[in-house]
Amino acid sequence: MKNRFKELREKRGITQEDLARKLGVTRQTVISIEKGKYDPSLKLAFKIAKFFNKKIEDIFIPEGCK
Repeated sequence: MKNRFKELREKRGITQEDLARKLGVTRQTVISIEKGKYDPSLKLAFKIAKFFNKKIEDIFIPEGCK
């Protein structure tokens, strides 16, 4: 799944470590999501969307969808 996670984090000027702390995950989880190597659980996706004040589908784009 493609995502805008890194773009949104950098736009906010927040480090991976700070974002991980705010979301209650490890920095490694943030890195994995940014690289597209890990798709977050629905619960975590909602936390991420709430943090960035976006809809889940504005952050995570399933492959094959436009």
